[in-house]
Amino acid sequence: MAANRKLEGEISEITRAMKGCKKPDEYRRIQCVYLGMRYPNMTAKQIGEATLYSESRVWAIHSEYRKNGLASLSDSRGGRYRENMTYEEEVAFLAPFIEESKTGSIVVIGKIKKAYEEIVGKEVAESTIYRLLDRHGFRKIVPYKRHKKADTEEQETFKKTFPPSL
Repeated sequence: MAANRKLEGEISEITRAMKGCKKPDEYRRIQCVYLGMRYPNMTAKQIGEATLYSESRVWAIHSEYRKNGLASLSDSRGGRYRENMTYEEEVAFLAPFIEESKTGSIVVIGKIKKAYEEIVGKEVAESTIYRLLDRHGFRKIVPYKRHKKADTEEQETFKKTFPPSL
């Protein structure tokens, strides 16, 4: 049974890969292979206990390593899994809205959302648009609120006359 599980490769290459790991799950997968190479008499169950994997997962990791080598153990996932547009497409999509915001007009989310839905071809949540704007450096700037009945002339005269001079 140990001959069936024998792992071929350089231990120095595996240790270099372990030192260069930034993700804990990737480290544990490489560690499974390392333990299998370094201690060939160690069972999959023992390796699993050391790396917090199940016995069947250790077998799967070893099998994957035998088939595809060290590259199969690295985790290449990351980023946005369900993106509707690439980052570059988003930049092109937002270009007219950026130009509009530079002229001093307020960028309205509803307008961006409608344009986005036309391009994507499906309805999206407002949070999708807010995340898109956040990703590209937009920030929510709201003009100061003024009361409808505020009289600016009266305010100016108040500023000039208050406090009364002695």
